[in-house]
Amino acid sequence: MDFSLDWIYYAISWILLTWHSAWDAIGVPVGAVIGTNFAWILSIIFLVVTVRVILFPVFVKQIKSQRAMQALQPKVKELQEKHKGDRETLQKEMMELYKKEKANPLMGCLPMFLQIPVFLGLFHTLKRLDPANQGKTLYGWSVDQFESASQAKLFTAPIAGKFGSTADELARLGATGSTVKIIAGILVLVMIATTYLTSRQMILKTGWAEDPQQRMIQRLMLYGIPASLLISGAIFPIGVIIYWVTNNLFTLGQQQWVLRKFPPPVTAKKAVAPAATRNPVQPAKSGGLFGRGKAAPPAPVKATAPKVAGPKPGAKPVNNPKKSRPAKRQG
Repeated sequence: MDFSLDWIYYAISWILLTWHSAWDAIGVPVGAVIGTNFAWILSIIFLVVTVRVILFPVFVKQIKSQRAMQALQPKVKELQEKHKGDRETLQKEMMELYKKEKANPLMGCLPMFLQIPVFLGLFHTLKRLDPANQGKTLYGWSVDQFESASQAKLFTAPIAGKFGSTADELARLGATGSTVKIIAGILVLVMIATTYLTSRQMILKTGWAEDPQQRMIQRLMLYGIPASLLISGAIFPIGVIIYWVTNNLFTLGQQQWVLRKFPPPVTAKKAVAPAATRNPVQPAKSGGLFGRGKAAPPAPVKATAPKVAGPKPGAKPVNNPKKSRPAKRQG
């Protein structure tokens, strides 16, 4: 069976061209201002907004699934202790538990997987923006739109250029290698940082999973994907990196809103922690995005006066030698 992604390329092209026409109608300059064609840059940014609005119901399901997985952590822990050393039985019991409680461990990655076709479509679309390309009217583009997009720049770096572009490719795009490498390099670093922060934000709020499979996915999201971007970022067109960074910033804001509106449930282990294990002097940390929230000041301890025991009934009064001693006369 011949599987074609043309429908994705048509959809991405249609969204880009629609937004570009909208910004042109509003009055956003089509030409370069400060070396930047803002109409095309805004078209890429609002491609992200369009996709995220469409995927918002999926994001809500992701949060609900994560809450369900958190609620199952005590049962998962019990299964791990019960079937310690028997990995096959443990996996079978855990899958039955997830099926019974209608929790899906893979739901946490579903929004990211659904965005992969969008990423591939934009990557293919921007990769085609070469003045030497003969198929300019493919996927619903006009010749004028194609030429305008192929000349679009961000601070004089073409959005179709990439860190690993050859000299011939840059010459056709009317750019210099040093400028493209500087802009693309900065954007790749920002892309890696924001990718790391989106995963860290969620883990700081929800904690590390007890399930080994879930913990492995968390580690992959936190360290593996950002590390892979250091290499793969060299082949991404600048326009694709703009999309990725914008998507990460959107995710950071959306997660912060959802986590504040629907905070993670307090686990029973934390709720019934014995008082003896708590340290009243140790200030509590309020976890922020970077895990360096300000520590809450310790509660002030009021000084109490020492208790003085009263005289026992029937006891003789004890004279204070200091008070009973007569004052010396001065001769």
